[in-house]
Amino acid sequence: MFKILIIDDDPIVRIALKRTLQNQGYDTTTASDGEEGIALAKSLTPALIICDWMMAKLDGIEVCRRIKADPELATTFFILLTAKGASRGEEKDRVLGLDAGADEFVSKPIEMNELKARVRAGLRLHQLNQDLQTQKQALEQLNQNLQTQKQILEAELAEAADYVRSLLPSPMVGTVTTEALFVPSAQLGGDCFDYYWLDDERLAIYLMDVSGHGVGSALLSVSVVNVLRSQSLPNTNFSQPKEVLYALNQAFPMSHHNDKYFTIWYGVYHRSKRQLVYASAGHPPAVLVSGIDTTDISVQQLSSLDLPIGFVPDVQFEDATVEISAHSSLYIFSDGAYEIHQPNGQLWGINAFIELLIKCSYEKTTQLQQILVQILSLNAQENLEDDLSLLKVHFG
Repeated sequence: MFKILIIDDDPIVRIALKRTLQNQGYDTTTASDGEEGIALAKSLTPALIICDWMMAKLDGIEVCRRIKADPELATTFFILLTAKGASRGEEKDRVLGLDAGADEFVSKPIEMNELKARVRAGLRLHQLNQDLQTQKQALEQLNQNLQTQKQILEAELAEAADYVRSLLPSPMVGTVTTEALFVPSAQLGGDCFDYYWLDDERLAIYLMDVSGHGVGSALLSVSVVNVLRSQSLPNTNFSQPKEVLYALNQAFPMSHHNDKYFTIWYGVYHRSKRQLVYASAGHPPAVLVSGIDTTDISVQQLSSLDLPIGFVPDVQFEDATVEISAHSSLYIFSDGAYEIHQPNGQLWGINAFIELLIKCSYEKTTQLQQILVQILSLNAQENLEDDLSLLKVHFG
C-alpha cells in the first residue's frame, strides 16, 4: 500500500483529502504545518506528498525544497496545492515551484477527480523510479561481483603463470648454452619448453604450444612437460623425435582433453656428431643461424608438415637431421613471437620475425631481451594477445 502524506494548515482540506485518498486504498497521514510535515516525511518516507503552498509557519515551497534536499526523500513525488500560477501573468510562481522541486500542481479549489488522477500518475512515476533504483542497485551489485570475480581470475591466472614459469629450466652453460624468454599474455596460454641431457652425448630440446587460453591450456601443457621429464611414455626412445611425437599423439587425443591440441618442436642434439635430429607437429619452424663472420651468415628453417598432437590417431611423424657447425644458434619459438598486431592493423608475421633474427645476427644484438624490445615496440596493444616463448640454444 502506498503511503501518502498531506500537509495543510486548513483542517477541512486535510479531512477532505484524507477521506478521499483513504477511500482509494492509500495509507494516508496528515500534518497541520510545514515543520510537522517534514518530520513525518522523514519518519514515514511516503511515496507521495500533497502540500499546500500558502501556510503560516513554513510555506510549501520551503517544505518542498527541504524534502527534495534529503537523499532519502528525493524521489518522493511532490504535489503543490495552490491558487497561484494558474492565472495569466502568474507563470513565475509555477517556475518557482518547479525550481524548488515540485513534480506537479493542483489548483484550488480542488477538483477531486483531477486530484485522484494526478495522484495515480504520480504514484506510477514513483514506482517506476523505485524500480529503476532497484535495478540500478542490482546492477551495481552485479558489477561489484564481476569485479571481484575478475580479480580472483586475474590472481589465479597470475598464479598459474608463475607456476608455469617455475617449471622452466635454468639457463644451461658449457659447450651448449641456452637463453630463454617466457612472456605470458593477459590470457594465460599453454606455452612451455624444456631442455635436458638424456645422457652424456644427447641433449633433448623442445617447445610446445597448447591451443586456446586459460588455466585449461596451461594444465595440459604442464601435464605434457611432466610426462616428458619423467620419460613415462611407454615403449618410446626419447632420443628419437618421431617416436616421442607418436607417443604423445597416442597419449593426448583431443577427445580426452576438451578438444585441446598442441603443437611441438622436438629435437635431440648429438654432441660428438654435431648433429641435430628433429621432428615437428604443426609447430612453427625452428631457425638455425650459422656463421662466425657477420659477412658469412647462413639461415635454415627446420620444419615439417605434420599435424599437431591430438588431431588424428596413429600419425607417423618424420625425423630430419641437420649438421651443426661451430658457433651456431638455434631459435625455437611459439607463434606468439610473431603474430603481433601492429598499429597499422597488419599482422607482423613469421617472415618478418625471421628477418629480425637475421638482422640481429648481423648486428650482433642477439640477446633475447634485445629482440624482445623490438617485438614489443611493434605491438599495438598494451598486452600481448598470446604467450610469447622464445628459446635460443647456442652451440659453441
